[in-house]
Amino acid sequence: MNHRLRPFYRGLAFLIGLYLLVFGIVGLIVSWGDPFFGRGDNYALGLKTNTAFALLSIIVGAVVAIGALYGRNIDHFINIVAGGVFMFAGVFGLIIIRSDLNKLNFTVATCVVSSLVGTGLLIAGLYGKTGSREDARREESMRVAGSPKGEPRRMTPSTSS
Repeated sequence: MNHRLRPFYRGLAFLIGLYLLVFGIVGLIVSWGDPFFGRGDNYALGLKTNTAFALLSIIVGAVVAIGALYGRNIDHFINIVAGGVFMFAGVFGLIIIRSDLNKLNFTVATCVVSSLVGTGLLIAGLYGKTGSREDARREESMRVAGSPKGEPRRMTPSTSS
């Protein structure tokens, strides 16, 4: 809570959201006029895409970027959820890559990028929580000392061998 690098992680989440937004816009331009769930050879920023994937990327990218700009723990929840979804999409995409279920035109590269985006958002979400100074002090004392009162843990030698 109130991690000292929170602004960095918030900026990271914003850049990831911006990347998704740009990817979606370029993908929409490239795939415009093709079938919505088409599996053609449309590439945006080095990844295969289609109209459905491009629109989804625009929506998710806008939500992540706006959440990062807004802050106030909204970004924390958005990043945790979106990070988990991207991690799941990366793994699930690998499973369905050669089947008719591949509606978003995923490739192995897309799955890798999805996993990386998910990892970045999860990290930003885990370190992005804010709270009052008292809440942060209590969290820090539990983390460092292991007790809610802030008393240090005493290491006692074991008498049994």
